[in-house]
Amino acid sequence: MMRLSGRLRSAMIIGGQGIRARKLRTLLSMVSLFLGVLAVVVVQAGAGIAERLQLSDMELQNGIDGTKMLYGVPTAAGASQAVADTLKGRQDAVAMFSMNAVIGEPNVRPVNEGGAPFDQDWGGAQVCDASGRCVDANEGKPEGQAIELRITALTGDIRPFRPYRPKSGQWLDFTTTPQLAPRLVLNEEAAKGFERYHVPAEMRITGAPHNMTPQLIGVVKDGDSQPHAYLRLDELTNWLPLDRMTDPNSGYTDVQVALAGSTPVESVLITKLKALGGSDLAAETINSRKDMEDQLNLLRVIFLAMASLVLIIGAAGVLNVGLATVGERVEEFALRRAVGTPRAVLAGIVLAENLVTGLFTAAAAIGVSVAALKAVTVVLGPSEPFLQGVEFPWSAGVSGVIAGLVAGILGGFIPAIRAAGIPIATVMRA
Repeated sequence: MMRLSGRLRSAMIIGGQGIRARKLRTLLSMVSLFLGVLAVVVVQAGAGIAERLQLSDMELQNGIDGTKMLYGVPTAAGASQAVADTLKGRQDAVAMFSMNAVIGEPNVRPVNEGGAPFDQDWGGAQVCDASGRCVDANEGKPEGQAIELRITALTGDIRPFRPYRPKSGQWLDFTTTPQLAPRLVLNEEAAKGFERYHVPAEMRITGAPHNMTPQLIGVVKDGDSQPHAYLRLDELTNWLPLDRMTDPNSGYTDVQVALAGSTPVESVLITKLKALGGSDLAAETINSRKDMEDQLNLLRVIFLAMASLVLIIGAAGVLNVGLATVGERVEEFALRRAVGTPRAVLAGIVLAENLVTGLFTAAAAIGVSVAALKAVTVVLGPSEPFLQGVEFPWSAGVSGVIAGLVAGILGGFIPAIRAAGIPIATVMRA
């Protein structure tokens, strides 16, 4: 073991001297490898960042991995009250009561009938009865200044389960006293509508006996392409009783409950709702990373294959430089053999030179990648919020180091064998 260690140390020292003595050839080898190693680093970094961004977008719509979503809350009398009472003041579970609302002039056609995105036309809002007969919900109404959107009343802060990203203003504060004028936080699509159209501050909800005057306090990114707004449940119930929210005759209301993975409130709530007729209750655990894992792996394999091709081309360049270098150093290696240097040490010298060159190249590629990502986040970060807080994934740096070492071995293996096979008699040419 000591003898092997000494040979390795000798090979490394002599290899380092060879790099210093042949700076130009070392530079040529690094240039050949640089693009290949950089491609591997960029692909790995891009895959990591893409995974983070895609997962982040899915979390906005579905929820953070590990969150349980409870669906199928019954429309029976008392179901909404049971949900609200069970979750009141809790931070490990949040209920979401979603319904349609119209803000603006009364008795007019909304500019986006049916709650459609403002650059799309869904052809109006249809209301269907039990027999399947559908009619225009706004039939006979004149066009006016009103916006239709989906509103979601929350029992608590939903952001620990769905990390909505603030754009402007503020989020709902559940620690203050409820106000008679409900405070609304808009998503980006709803905010676009209120910037484009100047509508009166009068909100109407099917089933509410009176119209209300909302306050717009902020804008968030929630991943929803339709106009959407969020408000506190206790502020909405000042105008719309809980038992009317799940009344089938009052319009379509969707009730969901987001639960922390280990909260004891889950069993309590399910028991109460089943007693009220909730036979279709289902609690599903969010696992977005697993759902998109196959897609990301396929994308990563495709780009890694392309990067590997570039890396092999770079290793071929190193191979050519290495063979030329060994050809110039034939007498040197023959002389070393004549004075007793083992063949393994000669091969180790050539491999050591290539491995050190590969490490230098990997360091340069990683440095360029980190600097480039930093520059992109500084320049584009203010206009592209998804770039804010993006950091270089150091797993990509590890991949770059491995790629540099592999390329060094591939490019130096044949020259090392050739150096080890030089006969002692070659020294007589000198």
